[in-house]
Amino acid sequence: MVNRKYDLEERLIQFAIDVIVISDKLNGSFSSQHLSKQLIRSATSSALNYGEAQSAESTKDFLHKMKICLKELRESLVNLKIQKGANLVNNLERLELLLKENNELIAIFVASIKTSRSKIK
Repeated sequence: MVNRKYDLEERLIQFAIDVIVISDKLNGSFSSQHLSKQLIRSATSSALNYGEAQSAESTKDFLHKMKICLKELRESLVNLKIQKGANLVNNLERLELLLKENNELIAIFVASIKTSRSKIK
C-alpha cells in the first residue's frame, strides 16, 4: 500500500496499481469482470488526468481537470463499496486499505479544488 510521504502523483499511481492488483485476483464471474474493468478505468483515469492537470494552461483549466480526477475517484469509491457489499473481494484487509486511500485522495482533491476556486474569484 501507499507510503504517506509520496507526493500526490505517486499516490494516485500507486492507487491505480493497487486497484489493478486486487482486480486481477477476483473470480471470473460476470459481475466481477464488469466491476473490475470499470474500476480499473476510473482509478487509472484519476492518475492520468492528474498528470494532465499538472500542465494546465490556466487556473480554470487546472480546476476542470482536478474536478475530473475527483469524479473518477468518487466513481472508484462507489465501485469498491459495491464490490465489498457483494463479497467479490476475498482480501478484505487490502480492500479496506484501498477504501481508506480512496477516501484520503478524495479529501485532498476536494481541498485543492476549493483552494483553486478561491483563486478564480
